[in-house]
Amino acid sequence: MSIHPLPPPKPPTGLGRLPVARWFLAIGAVAGFAFAAGVVVTMTMIAHARALNPRPEVAAQLDRLNVALIVMFAVLAACGAGLAFVVRHAVLKPVARLTEQVRTVAAGDFDHRLGVDRPAELSELSSHVDSMRRRIVSAWREAADQADELRRSNGDLEQFAYVASHDLQEPLRKVASFTQMLEQRYGPQLDDRARQYIHYAVDGAKRMQLLINDLLDFSRVGRVNGGRAPTDSGQALGQALENLSAMIEDTGATVVHDDLPMVEGNRPQLTQLFQNLVENAVKFRSQEPPRVILTAERKGDMWEFSCSDNGIGVDPKYADRIFLIFQRLHPRDVYPGTGIGLALCRKIVEYHGGQLRLDDTPADQGATFRWTLPAAGDDA
Repeated sequence: MSIHPLPPPKPPTGLGRLPVARWFLAIGAVAGFAFAAGVVVTMTMIAHARALNPRPEVAAQLDRLNVALIVMFAVLAACGAGLAFVVRHAVLKPVARLTEQVRTVAAGDFDHRLGVDRPAELSELSSHVDSMRRRIVSAWREAADQADELRRSNGDLEQFAYVASHDLQEPLRKVASFTQMLEQRYGPQLDDRARQYIHYAVDGAKRMQLLINDLLDFSRVGRVNGGRAPTDSGQALGQALENLSAMIEDTGATVVHDDLPMVEGNRPQLTQLFQNLVENAVKFRSQEPPRVILTAERKGDMWEFSCSDNGIGVDPKYADRIFLIFQRLHPRDVYPGTGIGLALCRKIVEYHGGQLRLDDTPADQGATFRWTLPAAGDDA
């Protein structure tokens, strides 16, 4: 398996720029020079001692000393040669081989095996590194398979979105329109039960259309409407309030908000986020006129927004369930809707790199939702 090569290694600095083999050669050269100089000096001193015509017993001792020094120098020379052989074949060559193997892996061939058999420490190190390589390759292949599966899943989702937006909508419109035409044309001939059945059919077709549209909106988050850019969240809220103006006027709701900041986001999706939260706050109102308060507070590189209301609130034990798609806490005939609004809000916030949560407050004190969005530009 070959993938993109790794970036080049960081260049060594200082004395680390010299390879270990050259260190051994330099030290060996110095040791050899010192050894040769020692031999020359020793032999010169012995020659000078002989030139003094010492007594016979002293001369004999000098001969024995000369032999001992020759043997010692021979042993040291043999040890030096043996050490050079061991360093070359037990250290330098395995290091060079392991280095070449690592270069091959770093070049992109992640299936290339790492391993040297000597010395013991280097063999253990290469074994651990090769084990990590195998684990990384295994995890990479698994991630690649999951990415392929995700691409196929996204392709199926896009195909479903196309079918839902074209092929499914038209039959539903026909069912609703022709059922209504049936009631208009044959209404006088129908009894109350028949008209009730027609009402159920029309209502079911319209609810199916609404569910399909909401599901399409949910699937489009992060895939359409462009990317993220510095966006005035106040303008996004203003557009959302304009879209909800009729609902706000009919219910006598009051929406109060701070001066909202610039964030890194997608304008249409942020508008949809504010619109869903304000709409929920107004829809799930109590006996008092709805009052919605929106604020923003800077926290590090993020802005934390909040949306508070004086409505019926949410029991804290349902704090996670309300963010699941198509999950409802109330009957449809009491509070209309598909149950996808908060799931869509959470997906929009997470697409922007933030988090959406429900404050842990008593249900009789309304509900407060908090979410974070990244600050824009130089403010980040």
